[in-house]
Amino acid sequence: MTMKPLRFDNRFVRELPADPSDAVRVRQVHGACFAHVRPTPVRAPALLAWSPEVAQLLDLTREDVLCADFAKVFGGNALMPGMAPYAACYGGHQFGNWAGQLGDGRAITLGETVNARGERWELQLKGAGPTPFSRSADGRAVLRSSVREFLCSEAMHHLGVPTTRALSLVTTGEEVVRDMFYDGRPRAEPGAVVCRVAPSFIRFGNFELLSARGDLPLLEKLVDFTIARDFPELDGDVPSRRTAWFVQVCERTACLLAHWMRVGFVHGVMNTDNMSILGLTIDYGPYGWVDNFDLGWTPNTTDAGGRRYRFGNQPQIAHWNLVQLANALFPLFGEAESLQAGLDRYVEVFERQSRAQHAAKLGLSRYGEAESDLVDRLYQLLADAEVDMTIFYRRLADVDVESPDLAVFEQAFYSIDKVGAHGEGLRGWLRDYVDRVRREGVEAGARRAAMNAVNPAYVLRNYLAQEAIDAAEAGDPGLVHTLLDVMRRPYEEQAGRERFAARRPDWARNRAGCSMLSCSS
Repeated sequence: MTMKPLRFDNRFVRELPADPSDAVRVRQVHGACFAHVRPTPVRAPALLAWSPEVAQLLDLTREDVLCADFAKVFGGNALMPGMAPYAACYGGHQFGNWAGQLGDGRAITLGETVNARGERWELQLKGAGPTPFSRSADGRAVLRSSVREFLCSEAMHHLGVPTTRALSLVTTGEEVVRDMFYDGRPRAEPGAVVCRVAPSFIRFGNFELLSARGDLPLLEKLVDFTIARDFPELDGDVPSRRTAWFVQVCERTACLLAHWMRVGFVHGVMNTDNMSILGLTIDYGPYGWVDNFDLGWTPNTTDAGGRRYRFGNQPQIAHWNLVQLANALFPLFGEAESLQAGLDRYVEVFERQSRAQHAAKLGLSRYGEAESDLVDRLYQLLADAEVDMTIFYRRLADVDVESPDLAVFEQAFYSIDKVGAHGEGLRGWLRDYVDRVRREGVEAGARRAAMNAVNPAYVLRNYLAQEAIDAAEAGDPGLVHTLLDVMRRPYEEQAGRERFAARRPDWARNRAGCSMLSCSS
């Protein structure tokens, strides 16, 4: 059995300039948006997991995915007719500092497929081998990071968070050497390749690099290409389209950050080369979900000192990143007013979205100064008393407004001693909260349903992902499949799967992979 052909329309490589060299050697690429490069074949590609929902987006059936050709193509050993593989050239600010040329060092885009509904999807292999942008790396990815990216891409989609998607996870039959803790003790780990799927993988850094090099003609070409392909709804003359485009990028980024904060997601490495021009979550590395509530928490060991990318700082960092994009676009725009309008729009949209989502999480119809004070008090109490964010908000819907009791939150408490020390404050907050809820006059069942629609029961906690990784490395992909299924319905109570909604166990508090992670993958 063979996989059905896909229809490719590779506008990126057709309309933008390529590096004239097809050599894989590492180099600076000037005057081009990408370099042609093919995936490097692996020893024994084997399908470990796949997403039926993403396959459906691409018009692929179960039979297509399970045929032998699929693992060969999406493991990097074969190309389908019409594919035009390449690695994109971009730069970026990393941890606040300009890093120069970066580019797709281990990601290779296979092409842009157009489905029967006319939707355009880029297919990109992560871990497919060296490219001209690999610097000193091997272009490969380990199973550990690949499981995390595969599961999180789909978990975020089902949470309602804008994200790139994941079609498949293919093991390579080869080992990859990584120094996971950057402590001089590298070890061999099983390798894997993830197929990432998105309408576009263009990042802020694509524009930044061209601007930093003073290549204004190519910057103009890339901006107009991006608008035409990825924002076709924008019309008017060229200046008005560009202005509307930047405003929309700012709006989408604001909505993305509001969703991250709503579900307690921390990206961990919000460099400008990891910011999608479409406002999608992109590049899943040392991410994590907040367990015990802490606005200062970062999952990235590299960020542990400065905590630049900590949970509570993410909205400000997104704005800073947009400022860097605006600076890059200024030579093209020639004036600051329209760019500043976009930046102002980010602040406005994030504030509006954040307020609406806070109200929804609390089961309230409006969010004013009094409600803001209520949330500020809650955040301080959750942090001081070491309370699980996800479980607390989920259980808040079950509070009896006529007889409120902290017992409903018992499963959210990490430290009974700390809860005891802050018990009076928590009880006082709960009394004020139910007083506010009573004024809403909403029936208890309707309130619970509305709150449960925005407060997930299941998120991909780091320790769950690590358990799936441990099992997969031992040859059992069953937990990967189970977690993929659990995360399809994060807002529903799933009988028999209560353990996946439980707080982080004590054994995982400081274990590698379960609390903080490095960028090593």
